Order: sequence, then C-alpha cells, then structure tokens
Amino acid sequence: MADDVIPDIPTDVPTSARLYGWTLGGKDNFEVDRKFGLASIPHFPEIVDIARQNRLFLYRVVRYLAREAGIRQFVDMGCGLPTDQNVHQVAQRFAPDARVLYVDIDPIVLAHARALLAGDGSTVVITADMRDPQAVLDHPDTKRLIDFDEPLAVLYLSVGHHLLDADDPRRVLHHVIDRAVPGSHLAFTQIVSSDPERRAQMDAVANAAGMPWKTRSTAEVDALLEGLEPVEPGLGDINDWRPDPDQPPLAPVPEELKQYVGASKLRNDLHEYGGLLRKP
Repeated sequence: MADDVIPDIPTDVPTSARLYGWTLGGKDNFEVDRKFGLASIPHFPEIVDIARQNRLFLYRVVRYLAREAGIRQFVDMGCGLPTDQNVHQVAQRFAPDARVLYVDIDPIVLAHARALLAGDGSTVVITADMRDPQAVLDHPDTKRLIDFDEPLAVLYLSVGHHLLDADDPRRVLHHVIDRAVPGSHLAFTQIVSSDPERRAQMDAVANAAGMPWKTRSTAEVDALLEGLEPVEPGLGDINDWRPDPDQPPLAPVPEELKQYVGASKLRNDLHEYGGLLRKP
C-alpha cells in the first residue's frame, strides 16, 4: 500500500465516489451525498440505471482485457469506492498475475481501500487527481507496480464527465496512453445527452453543488478519443458493448432509489457512452 497520509474526509459537499457507491448499494456515504442525490435524481432519474450499467460494463471490459487482450496491468483513474467486482477482483479472476493501480482524489477511497487491500502487493491505491496524470506517473507506487515496457490498460470509467473543458480533457485522457507501448488499451465512459438544454441543466446542478461536471454529446466524446482504435463493437451506448446476461449481478438498489430503476428505458436522450480503444 501507499504511504499516503489520509487527509480529513470532507462531509460538507457531495462527492461522486460516494454517490456512485450509493447507487450500487454501498453504505459508505454521508447525509450530504444522499440529500444531493434525492434532490437531483428526480430531474435525471436515468442516473441510477446508468451508474449500475457502468458497473456491469466494468466487469465485461476488464474481463475482455485480461482474458482476450492479454493485459496484465491496469490503471483505474477515478476508481471510486471499493465494492463487489472491483477491477482487481475481475482482472485477477481471469489473470491471477494481474496488477492494478487505483487512483482517486477522494480521501475516503484511500481509507476504505487500505482495509480491503491489506497485504495485497499486486494492487495499490493512491490519492491523486486524474486531471494531473503526470503526478500519477511520478508516484512511487506507480513506478513500482506499472511497467511501461509492457502493454497496459488505462480506465476512465464514468469519470469523463468530471473533466471540464478547462481541464484540457484530451490531454488528460491521452497522457498515460501516449507513454504506453502499442497494444495498450484505454477504456472510457461518460454520461452524454443529445439534448443541449438537458446537458446544460445537468452541468448547472452538479457544478453548483461543488462537483465538477461536463455532460457532452457523443460527437464531443469521439473527438476526445481520436487517434486510438475502437475495439469492436466500437463506441456507443455501453449496454451494447458485448452484453452478457449471465455476468455476476450487482447488489440491490437502496430502497429510497428503487423508484428510479428502469427510468433509462423511458427516454433515450441521456445515457452512458463509451467503449474500449487500442493504441496502434
């Protein structure tokens, strides 16, 4: 494990990691997270489905990377709170020698992951900002665990919408993969909408709560990922990326969010978009 000193955990503003974990049935959240979620989700009820669809995509894409693409090292940017079927659990199920570096800016992630990963030298978590990928590369745990002479996978799963245009998202997303050898992969998903007014509304709600947010169109996401080769079936709604009805199920939805399950089937202007891309 990293020797990071865990800073005070902020409880006065909602965080994406805790909200995401809540939709997956996790208990590691605070009143400020639940209050924000219950106030905002009615305006974007698809969010509950989308979060859970993204977690199911994580399983499928990591399984593909470990079992079919031969990837043995993973960098999970903005990993969120540990729950069932984490990246290291999926990867090591299909490739026991896989190594995983988790990166998140929320200190509660480090606190919980330390307990989960105690004694696991093949998996580490560091507190760092994915918007500063060079700091991630310079971290001693990264240098110890990740070999840039071998193919790797960089995961940006349901965190692309936290990259504002001012962050230069294309630079952020390509920084690590540009240093990787050919045959490396980048997995990316983010919330998109075909409705400009709804994109602006979602951005305003999240940013007003102190959560950096940029909902994009599919064309804007495609532009960010240019230069990499999409793996079949390409970029699209993540539900269509190698669907598997027999993959392990998720934990139950929290009781207070059950009314929103299935909302994503009622309208189609908001969904999680992305896929897997390969460095040629």
